[in-house]
Amino acid sequence: MNKKKLLTGVIVAAAVVAFFVFDLGRFLSLDYVKARQADFSALYESQPVAVIAGFFVGYVALTALSFPGAAVLTLAAGAIFGLVAGTIIVSFASSLGATFAFLASRFVLRDSVQARFGARLAEIDKGVAKEGAFYLFTLRLVPLIPFFVINLLMGLTKMKAGTFYWVSQLGMLAGTVVYVNAGTQLAKIDSLKGILSPAIIGSFVLLGLFPWIARRLLAPLIERFTDWWRARPHYALWAGRKPRSYDRNLVVIGAGAAGLVSSYIAAAVKAKVTLVEHHKMGGDCLNYGCVPSKALIKTAKLMRQMRHSQQYGIHSAEATMHFAEAMDRVAHVIREIEPHDSIERYTKLGVDVVRGSARIVDPWHVQITGDDGTTRTLSTRSIVVATGAAPFVPPLPGLADVGVLTSDTLWTLRELPARLVVLGGGPIGCELAQAFARLGSLVTQIEMLPRIMVREDEEVSAYARQALEADGVTVLTGHKALRCERTGAVKAIVVDSAGQEKRIEFDALLCAVGRVARLKGYGLEELGIPAQRTIETNEYLQTIYPNILACGDVAGPFQFTHTAAHQAWYAAVNGLFGFARRFKADYSVIPWATFIDPEVARVGLNEQEAREKGVAYEVTRYGIDDLDRAIADSATQGWVKVLTVPGKDRILGVTIVGEHAGDLLAEYVLAMKHGLGLNKILGTIHTYPTLAEANKYAAGEWKRAHQPLALLRWVERLHAWRRG
Repeated sequence: MNKKKLLTGVIVAAAVVAFFVFDLGRFLSLDYVKARQADFSALYESQPVAVIAGFFVGYVALTALSFPGAAVLTLAAGAIFGLVAGTIIVSFASSLGATFAFLASRFVLRDSVQARFGARLAEIDKGVAKEGAFYLFTLRLVPLIPFFVINLLMGLTKMKAGTFYWVSQLGMLAGTVVYVNAGTQLAKIDSLKGILSPAIIGSFVLLGLFPWIARRLLAPLIERFTDWWRARPHYALWAGRKPRSYDRNLVVIGAGAAGLVSSYIAAAVKAKVTLVEHHKMGGDCLNYGCVPSKALIKTAKLMRQMRHSQQYGIHSAEATMHFAEAMDRVAHVIREIEPHDSIERYTKLGVDVVRGSARIVDPWHVQITGDDGTTRTLSTRSIVVATGAAPFVPPLPGLADVGVLTSDTLWTLRELPARLVVLGGGPIGCELAQAFARLGSLVTQIEMLPRIMVREDEEVSAYARQALEADGVTVLTGHKALRCERTGAVKAIVVDSAGQEKRIEFDALLCAVGRVARLKGYGLEELGIPAQRTIETNEYLQTIYPNILACGDVAGPFQFTHTAAHQAWYAAVNGLFGFARRFKADYSVIPWATFIDPEVARVGLNEQEAREKGVAYEVTRYGIDDLDRAIADSATQGWVKVLTVPGKDRILGVTIVGEHAGDLLAEYVLAMKHGLGLNKILGTIHTYPTLAEANKYAAGEWKRAHQPLALLRWVERLHAWRRG
């Protein structure tokens, strides 16, 4: 705590001590005010300005310090100043004092509360930003809730002080009028209880609840009106274009994971849906990403195992790499999975699949140019844009001269590059760098940042680097690519490290520095739909036109196949049924994995993110080298690291490094999604011997660290007593 906070705390503490030591509360009793009413009134008649000023300052100080007695002072205001003047004075003084208490709470307490409850406070702040004024107003209407409690709690949020002031003044006005009016009849009041009868209290409670009840009952109508009002100027640009009837309920652009799931859901609920794809069904994941990369990784892993077969007692194993055949296997795997995403399958499911290019011409019409050159326009109630993303290729000088591979074009290779340079230290770059090194390429991986896999904890990045280097990858972090050069048949890339240039020769260059959303050519610009890095959507995946939605990589914020499919449900349902009810896309539990060997998988927070967000956490760690099945499989590298709320078993996040980490993570994803803690995992039977037991043992480590030691000592004494 800094000096200013300490000084503030000391002053407040001194004021509290003085209040009770000198028994200042006796001057704020009903009996005292009634006894001195005539004196106060006479003083007000002779010195009105001084009395008003003194009363105002005293009232502000009383409420700012959250001392009892504000109700008595409010009565006194009615008795001395009358209904109108008393209400004005008390209204401004109480609101100003409450704001000072609000600011003091924020200044002294917020940082410490943020450090301990950062995650929860962040969610509260989101709610306050959206509905804080409304919420505060209803609290102020209900006199049963102590106002000083509201002041202190709101100070812990990010509500603006100005908003707090005016809402408090408005919300407390009704209660202020009741008390000031009662004070005009002070002589007849025997106790504070007589001011607010059960009937009056009930009226205030109903008054406070009414806005919430009305809001919930009218929510669908309010949402529809809000959508219409915000979208009205955008739709006005297309006045007269809206059809009276529609050819389709939904048109989906793009047949990747997001588009396939969107169209499937629409067909499942008997909507008439058209899916448009100009290239390959299944999108990037099937054709260029997840599927081919994992097929190649499998081959690379087998090559590594054969090279190290002696550790299993096999000394005569030999492996000869036929790269073209390995890539043929990749193509075969794609063909095997293709029927799952084929035109034939989705046609059978009830989807009208069209091969061609789609362009949105207005909010209700999509122009489709087929592969055969024919053009037609479909009218539709809603549109889902699921156009995915493409590899990003940086504008390096000389890149065109040397040629570049991406995750899209890599699979056309039929000759293993002797020397491969991989640009990028993210998951894709790491996976492919390790795979090609295991297949026999001399791989150099270049990353501009200080470490690879920067979204993971430092120890995970260090482990990943160690794993890649063990397979022969030369990992160059802190190296910035400057340019490419070609001299005859010799290709090279020039990088900068700490001001020194370094030249690295290669036979092939693979660019894996990220992906960019496909935003051009679909009519988004003409419709004025904001789309910078991704298409801008609301929580319901709607654009500025509520009937035009986006999901998958083109919408962000994640670029995972499973999140694209997850978003697709919301896009389809909100597009079809949003006129009645909408659903907010839920990103609370998002898992992902990097398929280096051993794998890295994560869900929720890691230590790096927890520190950045100011979330208090506790770490439980279990080393897989202790696991029976891992020892039997010679797969002892890695660990399970669980972040929990301090002192509780509630899971904040999990990072698993090791064999089949992506599969092991599923148990934690389920637990976090449904609010299950480590005690539940510990109480679950896991098959022996399996790698999944690592999850149970991690939970056991947490339990061991939270043993009730005092109770166990008493139990030990009990057993000793029973032994005699």
